[in-house]
Amino acid sequence: MDGSRKISVSPRPCSGRRVLAKKRGIGGIDNKFVNSVNKLHRREICSKRHRAFTVTDAQDRFRNIRLQEEYDTHDPKGHCSMVLPFLRKRSKIIEIVAARDIVFALAQSGVCAAFNRETNQRICFLNVTPDEVIRSLFYNKNNDSLITVSAYASDNFSSLKCRSTRIEYIRRGKPDAGFALFESESLKWPGFVEFDDVNGKVLTYSAQDSPGIMLLIFTKASSHVPLKILSIEDGTVLKSFNHLLHRNKKVDFIEQFNEKLLVKQENENLQILDVRNFELTEVSRTEFMTPSAFIFLYENQLFLTFRNRTVAVWNFRGELVTSFEDHLLWHPDCNTNNIYITSDQDLIISYCKADSDDHLSEGIAGSINISNILTGKCLAKIKASNSFSSECSCSGNFSGCCNKSNKHMHSSRIRSTAAEALEDITALFYDEERNEIYTGNRHGLVHVWSN
Repeated sequence: MDGSRKISVSPRPCSGRRVLAKKRGIGGIDNKFVNSVNKLHRREICSKRHRAFTVTDAQDRFRNIRLQEEYDTHDPKGHCSMVLPFLRKRSKIIEIVAARDIVFALAQSGVCAAFNRETNQRICFLNVTPDEVIRSLFYNKNNDSLITVSAYASDNFSSLKCRSTRIEYIRRGKPDAGFALFESESLKWPGFVEFDDVNGKVLTYSAQDSPGIMLLIFTKASSHVPLKILSIEDGTVLKSFNHLLHRNKKVDFIEQFNEKLLVKQENENLQILDVRNFELTEVSRTEFMTPSAFIFLYENQLFLTFRNRTVAVWNFRGELVTSFEDHLLWHPDCNTNNIYITSDQDLIISYCKADSDDHLSEGIAGSINISNILTGKCLAKIKASNSFSSECSCSGNFSGCCNKSNKHMHSSRIRSTAAEALEDITALFYDEERNEIYTGNRHGLVHVWSN
């Protein structure tokens, strides 16, 4: 998988770091496997030299997390009088991004709201024109700005426009103080824009004149697929070769991770090819079954696979490193909006199925599980009941009891119980600096879980 997620330009935005322009008259992409894989890959992580957590630190850090605050992205009047009708409808949260003391929540309708964590007030909406449908968000740490990728009704949602806005301007309630990016690019179908965290770069594919990607996969021939690997710095061809395939069998995926190429065909072994020396490693199809999605871990030289709600960790020798205990994902489609991997790549935070003995969940609410990636051990869990000391014991309406310790907070506006807040979570984000978890649900509500 390559750090990307393809989505169509339509009034239904999504959360990937690669955003694909729509072909006029064509609906969303039908290949569900490609969608799931690309969606997950937006979580590729930058490497860090020092690890911040030990197992004990993680358990202590998450031990007393409770439901602290609730934000609502819905405004029945819309963010301005001329707003498109569907932007006024309540819709689920599909992406959450936090930058310093601001939480950004993007709804499926295309409305994006910014909230101040110090005052717990909504600052503004990021939609600066009445017909703007925001598709995706990206926080640029290099200059402390938020990049929005949007489509507009004025051109029938047929192209993508990117805008960069300094966080300071948003904090002042001036989302229109940003400036356009990539104006020379024609981001119409099949063009796209992709934000590469690992290399600190932005890749654009202008359908008119720019190739701009690292791995070029050409049309499959009867017995092979032509491949080229390009330099991300200047686009020069580093490798050009054909990879042999089994005839008449579909390709499940072809993915690149540094010098490693992963190729899997239907009902065939996984092939791991080192493109430097063309050394080939095969993993039996009975051991490695095609996942619905996976994530590369650059710090650890490992990758995660997701299949049938379960998670596993593999190395590039084709060996299974970790199986996770007590980590059954809630969503069967491996929705990585509900998965967060820490920058040290030691923890995975996921929305999971709650324990069968959790009577407060009643089969509706899930739990937020924090697990160690290298051991698979579940370190902490946030759920409605308080069966274990490492779990959140919030089980009622918290209009005050969970907020007394935070002097910066105003009176709480929480209307949901913890059990209700843990129902049908559609987006999850962990702020590592503030040690807070933000979740969004199908009602357009954002919940803050904090110590």
